[in-house]
Amino acid sequence: MDKEQQYKRVFGHLDQNGDGKISPPELQICIGKIGEELSLEEAEIAAALMDSDGDGLLSMEDLVKVVESANEEEKVSDLKKAFKMYEEKVEGGGCITPKSLRRTLSKLGESRTVDDCKVMIAKFDVNGDGVLSFEEFREMMA
Repeated sequence: MDKEQQYKRVFGHLDQNGDGKISPPELQICIGKIGEELSLEEAEIAAALMDSDGDGLLSMEDLVKVVESANEEEKVSDLKKAFKMYEEKVEGGGCITPKSLRRTLSKLGESRTVDDCKVMIAKFDVNGDGVLSFEEFREMMA
């Protein structure tokens, strides 16, 4: 089952009356099924925040957008955790230096020289400062 079919299947379960939209009461029921409580007022607010066409109801596209953005936030969070493993704290923030990269790779059982690490960093060092910022690391991992 591909991603689109999965979204359609989930949407079909949430859209209990089959009208092609998820209403605040349907959203409230859904949240209740996963063991959380959501008042009708809270469901209306949530629907309004996620609704793209202003009708107060969630379309399939709205659901996909919400799920995809949540997945993106999770990916960024995971990347930040990975970045911190390699990061060396410097004034103004953190970055991956050749030394911090070598140190972390060594902890992971991969022996590299500082020069090897300089070459590895240079491949993704967009601004040429000899270190990787989080944004450069993010692009590298994409």
